[in-house]
Amino acid sequence: MRTTFHLKTLAVAIATLSVASVTNAAGLDRSGQDVTAFLQDGTYAEAVYTYIDADVSGYDSANNNPNENNYVRGDKTGDIAEAYDFFRYGVKTDINDTFSVGVLYDEPFGAAAEYRGDSNFVSKGDLNSSIQQLTNGQFNGATLGPTINALRTQAAAEPNAEIRAGIIEQITKLSTVNAIAQAEAGSAGENTNVEVRSQSLTGLLGMKFGANKEFQVYGGPVAQRIQADVKLRGLAYGPATGYTSNSNPDMDYGYIAGISYSKPEIALKAALTYRSEIDHDVKIAETYPLVGIRAIGQGATPEQAAAAANQVSNYEISTPKSVNFDFQTGINPTTLATAKVRWVPWGDFKITPPLYNEVSKLNPIYGPDGLNLVDYDDDQWQVELGLSKRLAPALAVSGTVGWDSGAGDPTTSLGPIDGYYSAGLGAKYNVTENWAVSAGGKYLWFGDAKGRLPSGKIVGDFQDNDGYILGLKVSYQDIK
Repeated sequence: MRTTFHLKTLAVAIATLSVASVTNAAGLDRSGQDVTAFLQDGTYAEAVYTYIDADVSGYDSANNNPNENNYVRGDKTGDIAEAYDFFRYGVKTDINDTFSVGVLYDEPFGAAAEYRGDSNFVSKGDLNSSIQQLTNGQFNGATLGPTINALRTQAAAEPNAEIRAGIIEQITKLSTVNAIAQAEAGSAGENTNVEVRSQSLTGLLGMKFGANKEFQVYGGPVAQRIQADVKLRGLAYGPATGYTSNSNPDMDYGYIAGISYSKPEIALKAALTYRSEIDHDVKIAETYPLVGIRAIGQGATPEQAAAAANQVSNYEISTPKSVNFDFQTGINPTTLATAKVRWVPWGDFKITPPLYNEVSKLNPIYGPDGLNLVDYDDDQWQVELGLSKRLAPALAVSGTVGWDSGAGDPTTSLGPIDGYYSAGLGAKYNVTENWAVSAGGKYLWFGDAKGRLPSGKIVGDFQDNDGYILGLKVSYQDIK
């Protein structure tokens, strides 16, 4: 005899799994861009709040010489991860037995990190100490300037072009040391900090087809807003210490498309969803102190130096495309199994502020393209498996296990984790036939990662870190 698992009897056990799912993942991924609200039966609405608190700490590098890349364990960084929260909303209804419409809101991408304390990611403002660290103790504040002047005199008198070129190279390196120390002193007491925020609004139209309306295609437009603020401080960032950028909020558009299949008699649903990348034309204000200090050294007026060190321009950020696969099936009349798989090509993502990039091109080592402020080596793969059990007519509990590949190691010093393993628990209580409250939590074991500058220099080592996520959902469903 064939067993039938009606979705309405299992509905109490479904949404518990998505309260705190797919968050704090690789790259800038946050919400997981969930679309399961649109796949619910009947009229459905939800509001979800998610809170993330991670402990990401490690050690800086005792090697602050910008011309050397070997990592030497230094001081503790303290916890750099800022608490982060966001909301997700969704509403969906069936126009008739063929067409459905819905609107989803989420905050898909983000970052929040700040270095505090006494690490090399915090500006201390001690010129003498900075020069000693940058030159491995060879020079200090009293000896660097006279040495540069002596080398300039020596270069001017040197008739051999090859020897003169070597002296000029040495002058350039020492002058850069002096400029880095001054730039670091100019932001004394300030911390390295990054914050990225985004909001996304998705409109969906679905059409069911097939003998029993078991298939559905869906799609629609996506409006996305993104902004970012970055401060690089301390000797860890070498020539870029003191760099600040403010990317103004920008709204641009993409699309979503997907296909789903359902078999209500066994509570089976499967959906494959594609989201396009979205190209943002962002206005950015940048400050790069090293540029102004160098300009003064080359005879520029203070006004000319300030103009060189401060720039307002536009650049492009393309938030990545993604593919989500969502699956659920009934195991028995009170138990539901779920699976989620997500792919995001973070290996193609980059943030390349114009002034930051232009200054990097002055160093021939970085070739004609210069450096990105943020980029990643690998694509992200994420898998989450879950099981829900209805314990009573109005109460269900759930559990999940998950894995995230991360986006490569080493990775940016502004987000030094390499994926995670996770375990989560949730519960849902139906207050009435239509209204329900869900709550869930998830514990994360982060992968160890080295913090790397865009130049390739390793400036931090972050190990044995963890975090947790809490979620609360209020939902309404009317299945006629």
